This record gives sequence, C-alpha cells and structure tokens, in this order.
Amino acid sequence: MSGNSAKGGAVLRTTLRAQIADALRDEVLAGRLPPGRHFTVKEIAEQYGVSATPVREALLDLSAQGLLDVEQHRGFRVHEFSSQDFRDMIEARTLIVEGIFRCSAECAVRTSTPSALASVRRRAEEASRAARTGDLDILIGYDLRFWRELAGLIGNPYIMDFLDRVRIQSWIFTVPRLRRLPELRGRLWHGHIELVEAVVGRDPGAVGRIITAYNAHSLALVDAPPRPPGRSTGLPGTDLGTGPAPES
Repeated sequence: MSGNSAKGGAVLRTTLRAQIADALRDEVLAGRLPPGRHFTVKEIAEQYGVSATPVREALLDLSAQGLLDVEQHRGFRVHEFSSQDFRDMIEARTLIVEGIFRCSAECAVRTSTPSALASVRRRAEEASRAARTGDLDILIGYDLRFWRELAGLIGNPYIMDFLDRVRIQSWIFTVPRLRRLPELRGRLWHGHIELVEAVVGRDPGAVGRIITAYNAHSLALVDAPPRPPGRSTGLPGTDLGTGPAPES
C-alpha cells in the first residue's frame, strides 16, 4: 500500500471515529440514550454498519469526556450524574465564566473582530428564541454553540474546551428532568442576549448578576427527581450527520 493510501485510510478512520462520537454524544444529550443505558461495541457497530475499531475509539473518547463508563467485559454505560455532581458543575462553570470575563472581558472585546462579536450575538438570539418557545432539542445545540463562541472570544482553547465539557455534562443531567415537564415554553433560561450585552459592555458586575440568576434557575431543577426512563431504550439511528440542532 502506498504512503498516500495509508494516510488516506487513517484520515477516513479518524473522521468516522469523530462522526460516531458526535452522533452518540447528540443521542445522550437529547436523552435518547438515557443515563444508565448499557451497550456494547458490537451493538453500535452493527447499528451504524461500520467496523468495531472506530466505534471502540469513539466510545473511549466519550468515556474520556466523562459521558460513558467503561464496564469491564460488558461494554459501556451512559454515565449517571448525581445532584451533587450537578451542583459541582454549576460551581465550576460559574468560576470559569465569572473569572474569564472579570479578568479578560475588556481585552476579549477589544481584540475580537466585528464578525466574531456578530456571530456570538446571533447565537445568543437563536438560543434565546429556542428557550422562549420551549424547543429543547433546538436549544441544546444552539446553547452549546453560544457558550463555545462566547468563551472563544478569550482566545484560550483550553478554557473553551473545559467550559464546553462542563456544559455538555450539565445538559445530560438536566434533560431527563426537563423531559418530564408537560410544558417548557417560558420555563427555560433565556438570558443569552443580556449576557452578551454585559460582556460587550465590559460590565463584570452585570455578568455576575446574570450568572447568579442563571444558577438559581438551574438549581431549581435539582429539587425534583427525573422521571424514570421508559422500557424502550433503543439505540440511535444510523444517520451520522444529524445532531440536536441545525447549524445556522
């Protein structure tokens, strides 16, 4: 096999690995693979019609992100986050957001391009609109993109990746609790636009107040336990290109 062919095969496998990981992450985020759900590499490989190698690699990637637990000789299980885990997540994301925008907001706003700021505002509008209408599936994707781009203004990829990981885990905890509510319209946090304006206005005090209100809203979800998952816990579909929300 030529060197170019070998390289092409490696890229293809890496791409497939990432596609599988993204697809499974979306299924977990949407609650279609509920906490505690057990599955094997063979099941996922058959479901997607691919070989076991990229599936195993994708599942290990998700395990490294804290989304799956490795069960020796049994396969993988969707991680179950506790209420205390969620409280710790809120503390972590608060320290990150308040810290980076207290110390770096002015620099971030000053050095960001107009297109980057416009994109963050657009994400805020999209996420806020989905939250107000109670469209949870759309909100998840837009909300994650909003926070990634907002943190991205700082220009530190480690901060952006860490915040993204915590926010994904937060959604995994809250989705089952939100699914049991009969109506979500008007009940989801929608302060994205106000937060952007506070950051662009270089007002750390306002950022702190918005985040405090957001945390109080989030913690109210801890009081009620989630509805137990139903008996049907089928594996996700075979379309690797779908996600919890469309890209705009």
